[in-house]
Amino acid sequence: MTALKSTTPLAPKTGFASLGVRDEIVSALAEKGIETPFAIQELTLPLALAGEDVIGQARTGMGKTFGFGVPLLQRITSETATRPLTGAPRALVVVPTRELCLQVNEDLATAAKYLKATNEDGTERPLSVLAIYGGRAYEPQIEALHKGVDVVVGTPGRLLDLCQQGHLQLGGLSVLVLDEADEMLDLGFLPDIERILRQIPADRQSMLFSATMPDPIITLARTFMVQPTHIRAEAPHSLAVHDTTEQFVYRAHALDKVELVTRILQARDRGATMIFTRTKRTAQKVADELQERGFAVGAVHGDLGQIAREKALKAFRSGDINVLVATDVAARGIDIDDITHVINYQCPEDDKMYVHRIGRTGRAGRTGIAVTLVDWDELERWATIDKALGLGSPDPSETYSNSPHLYDEMGIPTEAGGTIGTPRKAPAKRREASSGSSERPARRPDRRKRTRGGKPVTGHPEANPAADADTGAENAAAGSGAPTSSTRRRRRRRKPADAAAVTN
Repeated sequence: MTALKSTTPLAPKTGFASLGVRDEIVSALAEKGIETPFAIQELTLPLALAGEDVIGQARTGMGKTFGFGVPLLQRITSETATRPLTGAPRALVVVPTRELCLQVNEDLATAAKYLKATNEDGTERPLSVLAIYGGRAYEPQIEALHKGVDVVVGTPGRLLDLCQQGHLQLGGLSVLVLDEADEMLDLGFLPDIERILRQIPADRQSMLFSATMPDPIITLARTFMVQPTHIRAEAPHSLAVHDTTEQFVYRAHALDKVELVTRILQARDRGATMIFTRTKRTAQKVADELQERGFAVGAVHGDLGQIAREKALKAFRSGDINVLVATDVAARGIDIDDITHVINYQCPEDDKMYVHRIGRTGRAGRTGIAVTLVDWDELERWATIDKALGLGSPDPSETYSNSPHLYDEMGIPTEAGGTIGTPRKAPAKRREASSGSSERPARRPDRRKRTRGGKPVTGHPEANPAADADTGAENAAAGSGAPTSSTRRRRRRRKPADAAAVTN
């Protein structure tokens, strides 16, 4: 396995055209403001365009998608392509999550905007790219496959389902890409990947991209790749986190965390922000509380349907909301370059998860801020993370929402409080449905109370003095003569058998 590495971006920087990329792709990328390749792209493109197998390793947010996407599109549309574009898939990109599937699909469609395929009758058509993932109905995806697709981007489970049903044919592939391979390992997808590999022709080009290279991934690469070149866009011993991300760690009390977060969200120059939690319930709870306090916030977690998750991500990307609360699994694959702040509302499980979380900011050469809130019962876990990454902060300073050092370090205006604008109340039904809570809904104020003979039954479990007084006043207004003062609790009548036993 040949290895190439670069610890800094190559200089002088070169454009995509000078690397051998087709004019159609160069023009499509330029329209999106993508003109200068990143280091991983500069190292990868010459080899991948020549048809060699490649392993690309770089931290998240460093341009891996176009590192494999550009050569993939160019190879299947070139005049020397080994298999013509007949509508059967010629390239497959396997990704671990639905969100990443949509992101990669969008990037490939962007780069393929001006690429054409030739039909059997000699007419031209646009190159087609299709996203296949779970959480959506099968029928539209099956229909698209039957119409003809050139590039498929998909998650392992749905890909296998459609293969087994006979709708997805992988025997004509020319290019295979495994993206974010380390995340697929973490999520337990390697057996599914091996089943997919058994259905793909041996004479193909293979590319694997990953932020880290654990042993199982290296073993997998050796089994399905032919003399791959291992490309690193940084030194292997370098920090896993971005140098452009400023990190802060605070010891925070659970009851004060929301207040503390509201202050951070009012920091000067704060832009799009992601907040991470460990549980789905906490994610929805935090999102609801922040919304009630006036912030434009959305949530992404497993209890939400796929449509709701996509809607929240779309609003976040478009700027309609600027705060997104997410669980670790749901956030895998969310690829947005201009996130300024990441807040770990709950301490990550381990150092790898910490890297994944804070890697959402400080991307593509930008700067970012990562804040981790550590509760007292999370100190031991944080100490392990701190030691593994060499962060030098094993004992975070005790911090509250009114701590002066929080305002100074975060750049928070002194007048910032717990709300902004006019606080909004999140709909109770939406909160309950999205959180998956099994608790009974709050009793509505206008709900009718049980009565006997026009009088309230104060022994009912839901009765309380205030409610009894309100009901008594309503009855008096209706001419019932019910007292407005507190009434005696009704004694429970014994059953006849019990009464007889007492008498005897």
